[in-house]
Amino acid sequence: MVVREIIKIDEEKCNGCGLCIPNCPEGALQIIDGKARMISDLFCDGLGACIGYCPEGAILVEEREAEPYNERIVMDNVVKQGANTIKAHLQHMLDHKEFEYLDIAIDYLKEHGFDVPDVGYVPEVKAEAEPVPEPGACATCVGEEPRTIKVTGISIPKENTGRVSSTLETWPVQLKLINPAAGYLKNSSMLIAADCTGFAYPNLHQDFIKDRVTIIACPKLDDANYYVDKLAEIFSNNDVNDITILMMEVPCCFGMENVVKVAMQKAGKSIPYKKHIIKVDGSIK
Repeated sequence: MVVREIIKIDEEKCNGCGLCIPNCPEGALQIIDGKARMISDLFCDGLGACIGYCPEGAILVEEREAEPYNERIVMDNVVKQGANTIKAHLQHMLDHKEFEYLDIAIDYLKEHGFDVPDVGYVPEVKAEAEPVPEPGACATCVGEEPRTIKVTGISIPKENTGRVSSTLETWPVQLKLINPAAGYLKNSSMLIAADCTGFAYPNLHQDFIKDRVTIIACPKLDDANYYVDKLAEIFSNNDVNDITILMMEVPCCFGMENVVKVAMQKAGKSIPYKKHIIKVDGSIK
């Protein structure tokens, strides 16, 4: 047993809809007795790709003792699901730069006579990658993965030598600290942004904060259930005109939209919203 991140399912919240199942190529989840259940620690890589597909917010990532993730056992299950699932699994490994596991999966396919789908994997990339985890170590979520980002042309032009003015008009911004009865929430346009977007997107103030009430939160590290209740209270007490959701492209951030949607349902409100996804290089997806 090792201590690592792994999926946890809240049975009381799970309605057995099954939307998480196709979004777990590893086959760690099954619907049993009307609930999504983890069938084996060995199958769960802990990366949380299934979280954003649960409409009830019933799936979380926790750190606990679990069996080490085993790619060969996973592949025994993946190949039974057909070529599309095999490709999705390889792409999943590539997206998270789990090159060691990807090599194991490709070797497995070759050994057992399966075609290896083309997912654009270049083995030479391994030489430039961050060190892969030792066997039994926790697989690193793409949202936590250390990387150097090449600066693109989206930064502030060099000829602009003046300081950029803030467009933030309300405080506090952290969801835990916001008073649901604050006057500025009434008839507002609201920005609900994942914490990391403020550091990844260089024109955040001009493009998103301006003329909006800003609220920030983290759908992975914070208590998503608390945030649902807090937003539901805000929505119940105030007529919000519209919502802009801003989140990162990483799987651990996908829960942000679901938190907002569940909060609206709980408040009995239907508020128009738009979602924008920020890539780690600072561009909009």
